[in-house]
Amino acid sequence: MKHWLMALFATALVGCSDMPNQQTNRIQPWNESKELVVLVQNSPTTLYVDADGKYAGLEYDLVKRFADANGLKVRFIVESNYHRLLERLERHEAHLAVGIHRDDEHPSLAFGPAYQQVQPVLVHSSRISAAKALDLLQAGSGTVKTLPQYLMAMNRYRMEHPAFTWRMVEGEDAEGLIEGVAAGEYDFAVLDSNLADVAQNYFPNVTVSSPFESEQALAWAMPKEDTVLLGQLSGYFNQLAQDGSIKRLIDRYYGHLDRVDPVDALAFLGKRETTLPRYRDWFREAEQKTGIDWRLIAALSYQESHWDPAAVSAYGVRGMMMLTTDTANRLRVNRLDPYQSIQGGARYMEMMRKAIPETIAEPDRTWLALAAYNVGIGHLSDARILARRLNKSPDSWADLKTVLPLLRDPKYFSTLRYGYARGGEPVIFVETLRTYYDILARFEEPAKPDLPMLAEDVVIQNPDNLPLKINNRVVPAREPIRQASL
Repeated sequence: MKHWLMALFATALVGCSDMPNQQTNRIQPWNESKELVVLVQNSPTTLYVDADGKYAGLEYDLVKRFADANGLKVRFIVESNYHRLLERLERHEAHLAVGIHRDDEHPSLAFGPAYQQVQPVLVHSSRISAAKALDLLQAGSGTVKTLPQYLMAMNRYRMEHPAFTWRMVEGEDAEGLIEGVAAGEYDFAVLDSNLADVAQNYFPNVTVSSPFESEQALAWAMPKEDTVLLGQLSGYFNQLAQDGSIKRLIDRYYGHLDRVDPVDALAFLGKRETTLPRYRDWFREAEQKTGIDWRLIAALSYQESHWDPAAVSAYGVRGMMMLTTDTANRLRVNRLDPYQSIQGGARYMEMMRKAIPETIAEPDRTWLALAAYNVGIGHLSDARILARRLNKSPDSWADLKTVLPLLRDPKYFSTLRYGYARGGEPVIFVETLRTYYDILARFEEPAKPDLPMLAEDVVIQNPDNLPLKINNRVVPAREPIRQASL
C-alpha cells in the first residue's frame, strides 16, 4: 500500500486497473504526435496531487514547462517499479523517464543534464546515535531495506565493509521504508536525502545519518538515438540554470524542510491530537467564510500562538491568531476569544491575499500573503520594490525571502517608504508555517473532497491505480468546544 498519498477517485484516473504492467506499445515520435510521453514514479519529489487538488512535484513542474515551451501535450505514465520503468523506456514505450539516477548500466539510454545532486542516506531510530547505527551497519547487524536506484551505493559500501548486507525492495516507496523504521518493523532504510528530508517531518522519531560518501545525479533519461530531444533538453536545463528557475523550483519543494526540528515536530503532532480537536470546526468554518484551506489557517494559528487563546507577545499582539489591537478593532473581534480570533485572523489573511496581485502564481501568492500577515503589507511592498532593484523576481517567494532580511539594513530601508523592519522574521515565520501546513495536509481531511484539476494538455495514466493524493492519514474529527457566533 502506498503511503505518500490517498487513493484518487476512479473518475479522476486515466487508464484502468486491469491494464497490464508490461506494455508493448511502441509510441510515435514526439515531434510527429506532438505529445511527450513521460514515465515517472509518484512521490512528493516527482508527481503527486497536493492539498489543493492540483498536480504538483518538481518533475511535474519541469516537464510541464518544457512541454509548454515546445508546444507539446504531455502524457505521464505512473510506474511504481524503478527497474520496470527503465525497461519500458528501453522498449520505446515512452520518450522520457524523469527523476532518474544517472548511471552506466543502461547503454541504450542517454541522460540529459544533471539538475540536482542527492546523497543516499541511512534512516534509523532516533533512540540510537549515529555512531551506534554505523557500528551496527558495518557489522551486518540489523535489517536494512532499500530501493533499486541505490544499488550502486550499496555495492560500493560493501566493498569497504564486507559484512554489510541489505534487502532490496521492489515497488515500495521511500515513505513506506521510513514508516517501517519509525514503527520498529526493521532497523534501517537507505534512500535519497531529499526524500528523507520530506518524510522526516512526518516521522520525527527517526533520524538521518550519512555514511555513504558518493552523491548521485538526477537527470532525465531517453532512448540514445533521440539526439534531437537530448539537444533540446540540454538547452532547456541550461536556460533554467542561467535564469535561476531551477533554483526557485527546488526551493519550492525543499526550501522549508529544515525549519522544524524533530522536537518541535513531535510537539506539533502531539498538540494535533490533544488541542486541535477543540478548534477544528472553527477552522473549517473560517474556510467556508474565506475560501482559505482550513489546514493553512490552523497552521497559521499554531505558528502564531501554538493554539493558545491567552498567548501574548512582547510586541503587544495577543490571542490565537496574534492580532494587534488595531487589527482586532478594525475586524471588530475580541482577540482574546478563541472563536472570534480564528475568524478574524482568517479574514485578515484573506485581506492580505487580496492585496497581493492575482498575476502572481500559486503557491507564491499565498506565501507572500503570509509574509504580509507577519510583517505588514507595506513592508512586503517595500521588499518587492527592492527585489526589482536587485534584479530579482518580486513575484517569487524564493527570491523575496532573500530580500526581506535586507529591510534591517539602513543602506536599503532608508530608501524605502515604510523604513525599517525585522525582515528576517517573516522568512522564518513563513518557512516554518509551511512545514506545519504540510503535516496537517497529510494527516487532516480537507473540508470537502476534491478531484485533481486536470490541465487540458496533460494526461495522467495510472494503470496500477497508485494513490497520488497527499493527505491519506485522516482521523475522525472530535467534538469541538461550542461558543457563540460573532
